[in-house]
Amino acid sequence: MNKILWVDDEIELLKPHVMFLTAKGYEVDTCNNGYDAVDMIGSTAYDLVILDEMMPGMTGLETLPLIKVARPSLPVIMVTKSEEENIMDKAIGSKIADYIIKPVNPNQVLLSIKKNLHSQQLVTEQTTADYRSEFGRIAAQQQAATSFTEWGQLYRKIVGWEIELAGSSDKSIGEVLGYQKNEANQEFCKYIRRNYYDWINRRVADEDIPVMSHTLMRRRILPEVDSAEHTTLILIDNMRYDQWRTIEPLLRGYYDTEVDDFYCAILPTATQYARNALFSGLMPLAIDKLMPEKWLNDNEDGGKNMYEEEFLRRLITQSGRNIKLSFDKLVRPEAGRKLLDNMQRIYDARFSVIIYNFLDILSHARTETDIIRDLTDDEAAFRSLTRSWFEHSELYTMLKLLAERGHKVIITSDHGTIRVDNPVRVTGDRETSPNLRYKTGRNLAYNARDVYEVQRPEDVQLPSGRLTSSYIFAYNRDFLVYNNDANKFIRYYKNTFQHGGISMEEMIVPFVVLKSKGK
Repeated sequence: MNKILWVDDEIELLKPHVMFLTAKGYEVDTCNNGYDAVDMIGSTAYDLVILDEMMPGMTGLETLPLIKVARPSLPVIMVTKSEEENIMDKAIGSKIADYIIKPVNPNQVLLSIKKNLHSQQLVTEQTTADYRSEFGRIAAQQQAATSFTEWGQLYRKIVGWEIELAGSSDKSIGEVLGYQKNEANQEFCKYIRRNYYDWINRRVADEDIPVMSHTLMRRRILPEVDSAEHTTLILIDNMRYDQWRTIEPLLRGYYDTEVDDFYCAILPTATQYARNALFSGLMPLAIDKLMPEKWLNDNEDGGKNMYEEEFLRRLITQSGRNIKLSFDKLVRPEAGRKLLDNMQRIYDARFSVIIYNFLDILSHARTETDIIRDLTDDEAAFRSLTRSWFEHSELYTMLKLLAERGHKVIITSDHGTIRVDNPVRVTGDRETSPNLRYKTGRNLAYNARDVYEVQRPEDVQLPSGRLTSSYIFAYNRDFLVYNNDANKFIRYYKNTFQHGGISMEEMIVPFVVLKSKGK
């Protein structure tokens, strides 16, 4: 039972109101002056105080700071006869939870109490009821999804419910949503398996092929550049749609959203493949054939993403455009600070590109560092850490500066990431690639039902390396483990965030265009 203290110099006249609250299940103590109120709060654990503003001796506004000293987090509802602005400013400035104008209506008091004591419970109950009524519609939408656009719509809806239910005290409803998302991911994997080969080889009508990594620049980004005086592309490596949804509210005061869409990342959903394809406008096999010195296979030593700027300049030239380009890749925090000191270069460019690697680093840190893993125990915590990073990052500062200059901003990623928990065993030789979500090699042994297998890499426009190799890709929340030391490997990597395989989180990548409110 919640315990309330009601402080009013005319408390005897408010007995009907007190009886009304008692009938609603609250325990209500009363007193008629601020001095007694402070003493009672010091000796009794109240959940909420209703405080009259106009009292003889010590006013409500004088009592309020003494209450806050004794119990800083105790919510206080101020009751006042006056609607004068300066009184309201003082009350709100003293961090009251709410205020009520006399004459007081019992239901008005009850509403304010519920808002301050039971809002989380009420939100949880309503959100849970809303999701239960939506459950069947999501299931039907999943069964009916036949295009990438429809899968994007379904993924958007599931992520929306994930965020809505993240703060719910009803853990069972979160588990139901988790089961539904897992089922949707299983169906999405089947959808990719049925269609990926035809997309890559243009075996279906163009309108049935989604925008993909290697077509994103030509089909979506460069047309946006053509339509604005200054455009900045910010590619946040490893960013999923739910992470974008977490940081997007911080930008609402600076930008309007013109486009909120998705594109499809190619396989493997790994930086080496997807990002090189994005900036070159070519599939990896074509990069390897046309510029072999600029492509390294998984089993070759060296940096795998060293030529993005060169790829992009080549693509822009081939498209017949003459664009002043600025290109920055930020891997360490000091690089962000350095770029902030040189923003004029960004302002002057017609098209500026900023690659931000923080989320990729965070994902790897979560795997390798116990304290980061503890801080991001579940998806909601991972989103929260993402928001905290962004809110205090140089990137956020850059975006605010770009808004002041009237830049159009495009925010996207090269692929997403998924938390894995189901080991799938494979074997291979020492040349086999180490990635947990895909593997390429000559002598891979596996159960074909457990993976998406590509025995001829050229069939999906992937290079086979110096030796004939095949590729396999993990589905949903699977991760690929070797038989040797399998249990140790499983314990280390289970519930870590990985990428390279097939899932909604990895392949359905946010593509957002923001219009500055500054100009």
